[in-house]
Amino acid sequence: MQSLPRLLKRPKLLSYTWRVKFHTSCLSQQDVLMGTVDKWGGVTVDLGSADCGLEGTYTHTSLRELDAFAGMLRNSLKQWKMEGKKAVWLKVPILQSRFVPVAASQGFQFHHADKDYSMLTAWLPAGSCKIPHFASHQVGVAGCVLREDTKEVLVVQDRNRETSHMWKLPGGLSDPGEYFGETAVREVFEETGIQSEFQSILTIRQLHNYPGAFGKSDLYIVCRLRALGHVIDHCTEEIIGCKWMDVSELATSQSTSLISTHVARLVLYGFREGFDKVDIGMKELPAVFRNMTYKLYHRQIPDS
Repeated sequence: MQSLPRLLKRPKLLSYTWRVKFHTSCLSQQDVLMGTVDKWGGVTVDLGSADCGLEGTYTHTSLRELDAFAGMLRNSLKQWKMEGKKAVWLKVPILQSRFVPVAASQGFQFHHADKDYSMLTAWLPAGSCKIPHFASHQVGVAGCVLREDTKEVLVVQDRNRETSHMWKLPGGLSDPGEYFGETAVREVFEETGIQSEFQSILTIRQLHNYPGAFGKSDLYIVCRLRALGHVIDHCTEEIIGCKWMDVSELATSQSTSLISTHVARLVLYGFREGFDKVDIGMKELPAVFRNMTYKLYHRQIPDS
């Protein structure tokens, strides 16, 4: 039978053994984080990837694990500097957010965040940081839907604005991966029930420090759309009024915004002189990237 002193010593021995095993499992064999290198000399490390060098999920991180990660990050930064790397992009999944203070203590800063991760960056060379800023603008798109037979334009009164009594063009923010014309057609249908098709861009407004853009700038793009139907079925949650209004009335109305007045004047000029005089048209062209295209917007020119 073992003596009491020996039994009391055993948990300490087991605890020490567990601690050693933890440190060897927490650090990969190379003791550095693994990432992908881009053509600009930057390194991207995704802490949610099984290939980054960390072991385990780290959804409930202990102080020992944070200390181990801090050591790996220090070693990695030292190696990347020796290799002449410039920018480091550290993608931190939301369930691993405990790593953010550790990275911040070693010079990392927030670059942007999405629904389930934050992206941190560090600039390694001496001198000013050359990492580009994240998106500087939000994009809003309005649809100027015209009935060319009656020279009327579709207008709405927005329920969610302080100026809800004013008549305006239907529209909203562009979704990721959505072209301007697609946004205009979608927003018009969601707000008014009117189907339409894209014709051109009429005008673009740029505004800095836009109150609704979280301190960023705002692009507001007005598209000319052709109505495919005339029966209004507006969304009562967003819109308190919707109607077809004579373009001449919109151009002189006191119950509208200044930009709507200018758009109406553009439309009147288009009706009178031809929309080729005001339209910013669109062509779809192949991009330099494989299997991709882009849309190019410009005034109409004769085909060569």
